[in-house]
Amino acid sequence: MKRIMILGAGIYQVPLIQKAKEMGLETIVVSIPGNYPGFAFADKVYKLDTRDQEAVLRAAQRERIDGICTSGTDVAVVTIGYVCEKLGLPGISYKAARTVTDKARMKAAFAARGVSGAKFFTAASSEEAKAAAGHLGYPVVIKRVDSSGSRGITLVSEEQGVEKAYEDAMRGSRCPYVLVEECLTGTEIGVDGFVRDGRLVFLEPHEKFVFQGEKITVPMGHGFPYRGSEALRKEIKRQIQLAVEATGMDQCPVNADVFVKGEKAWVIEVGGRTGATCIPELIERYCGFNFYEKMIWNALGEDVRFEQEGHKPCMAKLLMSPVNGKITAVYEKNLEKIRMAGTAVALDYVVGDAVAAMANGTDRIGHVIAQVNSESELDNIIEEVQRCVAVNGKTLEELWKESKIISCCI
Repeated sequence: MKRIMILGAGIYQVPLIQKAKEMGLETIVVSIPGNYPGFAFADKVYKLDTRDQEAVLRAAQRERIDGICTSGTDVAVVTIGYVCEKLGLPGISYKAARTVTDKARMKAAFAARGVSGAKFFTAASSEEAKAAAGHLGYPVVIKRVDSSGSRGITLVSEEQGVEKAYEDAMRGSRCPYVLVEECLTGTEIGVDGFVRDGRLVFLEPHEKFVFQGEKITVPMGHGFPYRGSEALRKEIKRQIQLAVEATGMDQCPVNADVFVKGEKAWVIEVGGRTGATCIPELIERYCGFNFYEKMIWNALGEDVRFEQEGHKPCMAKLLMSPVNGKITAVYEKNLEKIRMAGTAVALDYVVGDAVAAMANGTDRIGHVIAQVNSESELDNIIEEVQRCVAVNGKTLEELWKESKIISCCI
């Protein structure tokens, strides 16, 4: 029996762990200690920091693993590259992993290879950040260089906001600098794919739903297909291929954020892992193959092909709460009616569990995936689901209507 090591045991790694078990693999899960759902599905658990490269390498050697992978997180990517390189396993290289998990290194690699992107500076102090913003011109985006899920990212419209944005970006970062970049205009989309032997063998752009509030920006979901022109789709693929070459990514999934306007595309950033927020599940519905399975076979050194079929439009969004509190009711009978109509509804918590007010993508309560053609259709279903979950004695629908958060999805 082959052995696969999966880094992370959170909600975005659970489907990967479950798929490995379904494939008959001995599944070894590594994660920091905590109440993580993935532990329950593992054959063996190592409670380690997935960023501790040497500790994970020792565990991998002890278990004589045949492959290593993760999904939905950048945190473990560098360690995966390190273990793959040390043990001669298929997967992203250590150098490429370090490049794609440091936004400043990534942007420098983009610039050297001619990838279209935002102009940027690094800043190691708030004064340097102010100088960079002044040079670029407001508004600017100030980012933590080593995070994902829109954490540590602030849109700054004037100099008075730079210091706080700098402090927010530095908080929780392991790097001594932040990224200050120009604010691009256009439409933000997502792109997911796979690279083997240096070439994209699968690529699928998709709509991206983002919650834009007064103080927070949170990725909320995605929709397939992306209805851009053929010329634009070719340009997106050209730019992502350039980004792959610039960063050296290979033998791994590709997840990218891209701005489009007219027939032009600008790559904001790329990752050497699959996207979160239900992207693999949407790929399965739209393209007709299980993306988690493809990732696992690739990690085990098998030849992976991406034959597509069906192309059924589908969309997904996260369920969130606008307030801190506890889940006080889940109306299962009503949820079951929604599921019977073909909508996938997953809840991460049960009655009595504490939930956090939405601040980033990790504050999810669950998700909804539906076979729909428009975001408005999906939102109607989301409202039905919100009526089925109560926090602090009120349904999510009621709480959102009462909330003073001003938002829109872009």
